[in-house]
Amino acid sequence: MTNTLGTAYRDIHNASIHEREKFWLDAAAGVDWYTPPTAALDDSEAPFYRWFPGGTLNTSYNALDRHVLAGRGEQPALIHDSAVKGKSVTYTYSKLLREVEKFAGVLSRHGVAKGDRVVIYMPMIPEAVIAMLATARLGAIHSVVFGGFAANELAVRLDDARPTVVVTASGGREPSRVVEYLPLVAKALELTTHHVDTVIVKKRPQVPGTAADYDGLTNTRWFDWKNETKTSEPHAAVPVAASDPLYILYTSGTTGTPKGVVRDNGGHAVALTWSMENIYTMKPGEVMFTGSDVGWVVGHSYIVYAPLLAGATTVLYEGKPVGTPDAGAFWRIVRDHNVKVLFTAPTALRAIRKEDPQAHELAKYRIPSLEHVFLAGERLDPDTYHWATETLGVPVVDHWWQTETGWPICASPRGIEVLPLKAGSPSFPVPGYDLEILDERAEPLPHLAEGNIVIRLPLPPGTLTTLWGNDDRYRAGYLNEFPGYYLTGDSGYIDSDGYVFVMGRTDDVINVAGHRFSTGAMEAVIAGHPAVAESAVVGVNDDIKGQVPAAYVVLKKGVTISDEELSRDLVARMREQIGAVAAFHQVTVIPALPKTRSGKVLRKTMRQIIAGEHYVVPATIDDVEVLAALEETVRRGVVAR
Repeated sequence: MTNTLGTAYRDIHNASIHEREKFWLDAAAGVDWYTPPTAALDDSEAPFYRWFPGGTLNTSYNALDRHVLAGRGEQPALIHDSAVKGKSVTYTYSKLLREVEKFAGVLSRHGVAKGDRVVIYMPMIPEAVIAMLATARLGAIHSVVFGGFAANELAVRLDDARPTVVVTASGGREPSRVVEYLPLVAKALELTTHHVDTVIVKKRPQVPGTAADYDGLTNTRWFDWKNETKTSEPHAAVPVAASDPLYILYTSGTTGTPKGVVRDNGGHAVALTWSMENIYTMKPGEVMFTGSDVGWVVGHSYIVYAPLLAGATTVLYEGKPVGTPDAGAFWRIVRDHNVKVLFTAPTALRAIRKEDPQAHELAKYRIPSLEHVFLAGERLDPDTYHWATETLGVPVVDHWWQTETGWPICASPRGIEVLPLKAGSPSFPVPGYDLEILDERAEPLPHLAEGNIVIRLPLPPGTLTTLWGNDDRYRAGYLNEFPGYYLTGDSGYIDSDGYVFVMGRTDDVINVAGHRFSTGAMEAVIAGHPAVAESAVVGVNDDIKGQVPAAYVVLKKGVTISDEELSRDLVARMREQIGAVAAFHQVTVIPALPKTRSGKVLRKTMRQIIAGEHYVVPATIDDVEVLAALEETVRRGVVAR
């Protein structure tokens, strides 16, 4: 760190690394414990670290009960703002606690106990939050699956998590259509090898399908949410060890097999509680609006858990940044609910800017409550940063983190010290993260030299403890390449002022509007088409989504199929097997894929050609003419749509 950094931030960051025990035990005082921990870190089984050994707590209790007991039961906890329904509903802490207690009783009656798994496949409705907190109340483990995923993606997660119960809804509502969930759940159950005992369905008006439509068709029993909660007895919070899992959240792997990131109870509660004041400046009673989905890590951390752990009010938004009804949707929410902090993805701001570049919709709303906008999920381009800063007139804080970490790796910690922001940078390592830039030989790189972004072990509280059921994959994917460090999979550099710049992924995962998708999984879908010999899927730049997948396809010899038919077939297959959220629509037929002599596809070189960047022909290339043919195809813009 250089003298450019503020004294307060520098001192706190140094304390978090060099006085780790005291720093994190002090932070743990922000959480209510049944058995307080006497030590912060258990490193006896390194590199599998455990935080707050001996401590016991319950995350649901910390998110709800303690605030009610402190006399703030009538404070708003959760505001469900549904643009598609045209209304909002407020749950006080007392009301939300009652609903969570009742649904915990339902889950318990259906056999869910401490350590069991519950898969939650729901739209952005209060019952999704209630199901998460109710699962945590029992000491069970939830795994939320984004409601836009196709049946086979849900099935893969069911087979890995092996849940006792699936909680779902009849469907999601969008401005122009409804998405029926129950046929997808039923199909997923057909595809699984694991047997799910129970499905609980929240019936939504105007969305077809009920639990009764499916109950009795298989050995899985289907139950109606409303009927079940009518007869439910409230369930008390169950104490769990700090190291016990709270949830599993699946993220794409480069092999196409999802990775189940495991989050613990104790470290998670401490880290998120600490982050709310020190990074986001949030205090009890203040309002935070995070424009994400509970199916993603941002939704887990900063729609559901962190605001409630901190005693704040959180907005759960069912709608879009544009189109529900217009590009002023976010500003209307800020005004209506007195939002202090807005947290969303750069994609959302790019979409708003595209629809309303002069901010005419913003001019319709007075939003003096808004103090900060935080952006994460993908790289914030300087153009969008400057537009948002000038348009909104408040600090626009880029910060960087991952599904694996669960909370920011780099940020400008506004609650510690107000430091200058730099376009293109998520600022500084957050206290607890000992970040370095290493070359391929694990040697530290000087300022401005780009290399692998790594974090010296141990990772701070709240980060992943392992991958569900697969310690070996955790080691191989994150720890083995640079012993003693966690490999983020991103490249970047640190400038002479200490600001971190994250330049992009070093692997082959595509980031579509903050949602990560494996190229391997997409290529597997394409490979199933009878006309396709092989393919490569790469991420290409997109003004709105940051990246979108583009498929470069080699046809089988002698096959005749039009570009239009091939594209239509592949887009349909991708929607069915991956989901529409992947935003797949670009298909290009080429004679051959550029490869090394050992058969490895030259993805980085392909990306450079497609982006029009300078590239160096790899020394290991098998046929240089293949690159020339690809470059000509890209130049002519031959894309089947």
